[in-house]
Amino acid sequence: MTVFSERLQVYQKSVESALNCWLPKSSDQPERLHEAMRYSVLGNGKRIRPVILYATGEAFGIDLTSLDGPACAVEIIHAYSLIHDDLPAMDDDELRRGRPTCHKAYDEATAILAGDALQALSFHILAHDPNIKVSAQQRLSMIKTLAIASGSKGMAGGQAIDLASVGISLSIAELENMHVHKTGALIRASAELGALSVDNVDQNLLSRISQYAKCIGLAFQIKDDILDIESDTETLGKPQGSDIAMNKPTYPNLLGLEGAKKAADSLYNQALECLDGLDEKGNMLKAIADYIVNRNN
Repeated sequence: MTVFSERLQVYQKSVESALNCWLPKSSDQPERLHEAMRYSVLGNGKRIRPVILYATGEAFGIDLTSLDGPACAVEIIHAYSLIHDDLPAMDDDELRRGRPTCHKAYDEATAILAGDALQALSFHILAHDPNIKVSAQQRLSMIKTLAIASGSKGMAGGQAIDLASVGISLSIAELENMHVHKTGALIRASAELGALSVDNVDQNLLSRISQYAKCIGLAFQIKDDILDIESDTETLGKPQGSDIAMNKPTYPNLLGLEGAKKAADSLYNQALECLDGLDEKGNMLKAIADYIVNRNN
């Protein structure tokens, strides 16, 4: 097992344990809602956003315990977004992470409420986690960062653009704008929250970390578009070819498959340039960028 794989497992186990603690117990009333929340969050997932947050925080000298709360917050926001994206009114997907989507496993009303409750829980964690060792002002900055990344200027706005773009020809710039918001905003916030987990963070370094995350966020989406063509449903854990079936604009559609791969590689190289000066502290972030462009699911 490589050093990256070992550290990846440490991060994944750390956030899984913390998520299990923060999520309401299934036995707590209302039981069905809490069960749906746990079903959606604790299902198999790559935990890319928490991994980026942990790696960034550790590069700034922060211990994992102080990073568990922010890592949970970004993963819970991500889980809420997937629940809502999968609903019949949006992407109408029946499979997520290799098993039925929340509204299929439960029902649409429960799925909507589970997403709503998870969104609220993420901000409760950032506001109340005693292990976040920063000033009150810095904690507010963390909450603001996640709020902007989640709202109409970030992830939710990107999903709105995506829904409005079905069957419409977009330019590369328009497609990039959509994904900078829909996928990239939360990935960028993950890195920023890792950096903001220390008081008096160097603003120049924070800016470079943010740009790094923007690059890998776009690379992540391009790779998703590529895998939608090259992979299969079992490997992906979600329906293969769903973007094509829904006539969604994708990078391979605009650039061709080889052009999309070159674009992902270019973003990977740009991401690495942003880490210049971090030396060995940035090794895990470099490995994450490599993982993103070379993954198979």
